Formats: sequence, structure tokens, C-alpha cells
Amino acid sequence: MVSPPPRAAAVAAARAWLRVGPAPRPLMGSQGGVGAPGNGGPGEGESGETRKLQEEGRAARGKRRKGKGKAGAGQGGKGNGAEGKPERPQAKEETGLGAEAGPSAGLGKAGERGGSVEEGARRLVRGDEGSAGARKEAKGRSEGKKEEWRVRTGRREGARPARAQGRGSQAWGRLAGTRAAMATAAEEEAAAAAAAREPACRPAAGPALLCLPEELLLLIFSYLDMQALGRLAQVCRWLRRFTSCDLLWRRIARASLNSGFTRLGTDLMASVPVKERVKVSQNWRLGRCREGILLKWRCSQMPWMQLEGDSLYISQANFILAYQFRPDGASLNRRPLGVFAGHDEDVCHFVLANSHIISAGGDGKIGIHKIHSTFTVKYSAHVQEVNCVDCKGGIIVSGSRDRTAKVWPLASGRLGQCLHTIQTEDRVWSIAISPLLSSFVTGTACCGHFSPLRIWDLNSGQLMTHLGSDFPPGAGVLDVMYESPSTLLSCGYDTYVRYWDLRASARKCVMEWEEPHDSTLYCLQTDGNHLLATGSSYYGVVRLWDRRQRACLHAFPLTSTPLSSPVYCLRFTTRHLYAALSYNLRVLDFQNP
Repeated sequence: MVSPPPRAAAVAAARAWLRVGPAPRPLMGSQGGVGAPGNGGPGEGESGETRKLQEEGRAARGKRRKGKGKAGAGQGGKGNGAEGKPERPQAKEETGLGAEAGPSAGLGKAGERGGSVEEGARRLVRGDEGSAGARKEAKGRSEGKKEEWRVRTGRREGARPARAQGRGSQAWGRLAGTRAAMATAAEEEAAAAAAAREPACRPAAGPALLCLPEELLLLIFSYLDMQALGRLAQVCRWLRRFTSCDLLWRRIARASLNSGFTRLGTDLMASVPVKERVKVSQNWRLGRCREGILLKWRCSQMPWMQLEGDSLYISQANFILAYQFRPDGASLNRRPLGVFAGHDEDVCHFVLANSHIISAGGDGKIGIHKIHSTFTVKYSAHVQEVNCVDCKGGIIVSGSRDRTAKVWPLASGRLGQCLHTIQTEDRVWSIAISPLLSSFVTGTACCGHFSPLRIWDLNSGQLMTHLGSDFPPGAGVLDVMYESPSTLLSCGYDTYVRYWDLRASARKCVMEWEEPHDSTLYCLQTDGNHLLATGSSYYGVVRLWDRRQRACLHAFPLTSTPLSSPVYCLRFTTRHLYAALSYNLRVLDFQNP
């Protein structure tokens, strides 16, 4: 067998090497340098298919040149490729051609100079070494990409992307580091907010008292007073949260002034924490408040008002205006929500019932207004002015200066039809319907009858009983209100506030409070428990009374000598007191004194 010539053997070895495929090109930086293993960044290297196409193109060009190519001949065998010419100038990373140019350059020199087979083999060995170096660089590049992916997805906390030599790699590394830092900061903030929202846990170490069950602790703490609970809340966060429980403060609130609890224990302000209401009730007890003016009007009037939710209804001359409170409760929106008219003379009195406003006017008429619409009906009810009106359960009762009281239905088909006409033999100043809807009480001027307070049957119009027997002449009752089906309060010209209990006696009141300055009491209001507020005729004095004691608790004069005015009407909530005078509407803010 004849051996092939040396040149033919070298060409066959080169072709076999090309079929196997050259090693991937080493990574080049943006300045033509070799990319170090582990350097990651976008735009680094090329995909496998692109490299395969480029390798096949270079193999074809190597065959045509027949070993004439000289690019990278000195350094190609070593796989350095530091001076390789870039093929794609638009790519972010430039790649040298030394690794692939090494074998072709070795074969070319062997062909030109007529070298031996051994020299060609040595050059091929150097080319293999270059390809091995390229493989190492490719492996380092893949590891760098994996490291970059860990940083970008935030899988490794506190990791920094490797410093890339290319401009694109540096920019991407800075962006990835910034995002990782922002994600870490956001996680820390979220953890701090969650810790702040979480309730304080029971302390692990401490007195044996804190190890007891919560039901037993509630029973023990229920014997503490307000000061002791306040000091206990300063021990730790868990006790502060535990002592804020409504069950612990309910007993204290029922004994406080104007805390939202009635005498029977009904909670009228269930949406407000009991502890907060007890804090405000201390301002009522101590008389700490801030005075302000809500509304003013130019001419002297006799206003009447009602509260419903966050709205205030007040009469001015022959109109009724509705205003909305601002969130603080101590100021009003200047623009009224609605204006209700219909009377020819001043509105003397009005009440709110079933989304209706029932008003009594000086023109002897009763007006019925829909609160959320323009529906208004008025009809003649009395010969003279209607001083008072009340409405419950679809029944309207009215009292007039013409010495009569009348009963009217509220049904839309029967408006203006009088059910009963009652001869009171005296001018009627006040009127109120019992919560049981079985009777109503009238307060008269006490001029033609020895008792100004009489109770009438609502269904038949017959007299049921009269209250008291020792009224002096002229001791008219200007305001009367039911507190329960069997108890009611009255006040008037005789300067007394009287508390009546029909279960005990109808001839004598259970409790009475005398106005210290002998002023006529125009109006009264109660919280249903211990607090009582009255408005007197001289200097617009509002007095607060604790029904558990005889003496007046606090007095607030709201007018001076030139503008002395009675308090025609007053209303209060757990935080504010509103008083209507001749020239303005005043507010006493007990929440922010």
C-alpha cells in the first residue's frame, strides 16, 4: 500500500478537523480584548446557530484560499485572538478570530513553504490547544450568564453582578444592582409595616398575673377604676391593647356624663370606642370646652333646630334650612343642602319623622315636607298660631294659641283630616307623644287651669290624668319630653326642671332642679342617663346638670349685655353642644377644648 504524499496527508487532517468543528470563538470586549470567564451582560457572545453558520463560511473560505490566509497566524494556535478583526461592528461585544484562524493559518504556511507532516501536526496541536482555551472561555461566559440571571431575578440576596468590560454589560450591571437594592429596601419596609400592624403579643416573661386566661383578666380588671386602667395601659403594649377593650370601659361609661349609654344600658354610639367616649365625658364633667359661632343672621328671630346624623336643620323666619357638618363636627358647610318653605309667617316649631319635616307656623298652618325631594303640603290646622307639633308612628299632634290640641294622620291620602280636637282651656306651649303611641302630654300656660301638664288618650282624645297640683299661676310649661314610656321631663316659666315618673306618682315629681338666677327655662335636653342641659332666658346661659346631684354642674353664658338673648333651642351629641339664640347659632366643642 502506497502512503499518500505529505501535503495530501496534511490537507486530509485539516479537513477531518473542520468536520469535527472548531472551538467557539473567544469572547472579546468592546475594545477588542478577550472576555474573562464569568463576565456576564446583555449582548455578550452569539447564539449557537450563528456561530455554526460563521464556522461553515470560514471553512469554505479556508478551502478557497488553500492555506494563504495569514490573519492571526502567530497567535491563533494559542487561541488568544487578542488582535482579531471584528466581523460585526454593530454588536455590543466584538469577537476575535484567532481560535478559528489558527489551524487554517498553520496549514497555509505548511503548503506555501512545503513543510513536513510533523510541522503541520505540531501546528494542528497548537490549534487544538487554542480550541481548548476557547472552550474554557465559553464555559466561563456561560457561568457568567448564570450569575447574571441570579442577580437579575433576585435569587441571591446582596449579590453584585460581575464587572463587565463592555459598556452594555456595565450599564446592565448597574441597573440590576439598583433593582436588587430597591427590592431589598421595599421588603424591609413591608416587614416593618406588617410588624407595626400586628397586635402586641403577650409578654413571655413577667408577673404571674399576665399568665392567666384573658377571661379571668377581664374579670379582675373590671374592678379597677379609670385612673388604675390608665396606669395599667402604660406598662407594655400588650396591656395597653388589652385595657382598651370595650368590656372594661362599659361600666365606667355608664357612670359617666354623656357617654352614649342610656339609663337602661342601650348604646347609642356603638361605632365609637367606649374608651374614647369616656375621655370626652371627662371634659363634660369638668366643663372644658371651646366656644364658636356656626351661623349668624341679621334680624332677631326665634329659631328652632333638629339634628339628624351629620345634618343640622334650623328654622330662620318662614324657612327651614338644612346644613351639613364638616368632619370635625364644630363647623358647617356654608351652603345649605336644602331650603324648605311654605309658611306665610315664622316657623314656630318643627320635628323630623320618617324622612319628613313637619312644621308648625305662625300662620296657623301645618307644613309637611319631604327631606330628599321638593314635595311640600300645607293645610290650615288652627285659628291662631301653632306653637308646637310632634309626630310619631304616622300620627301628628299639634297645639295652638287658640287653646286646642288636634290629632292628624300622616298618611298621604288623609292629610288635613282632623282625627280629634281637644279643648285644653288654655294656650298650649308644648306637646309630646308617648313612645308607646298610646297617649300624649300637653304643656299649657297655666292661666285657666291649676295644672299645666295633662295627659290625653291618643285614640279617643279623652283626658287620662294631670301631673302635679302645686303650680303657681303663670307657671307655663315651655318644653316637655318623654324619656321613656313612664318618665318625662318638663321646664318652663317657674324656673324649675321637673322629672316625673308615672309609676311612682302623678301628683308629685320625683326630682326637681331649680335655676339659680330665677330665669325662665326655654328648652331642655338629656342624654337619657345622667346629663341634663337647659337654656335660660337671661344672657343665653346654658347649664349642665348632673342628675345625681341638686346643684348646677357648669354654666356657659353665650351672650353679653347688649345682645342678651334667650336660648330658644339646644341639642347636643357626645362631643358638641349646639345652642340657637336670637342672632346666631353657637357651638361648644368638648372634644377639642
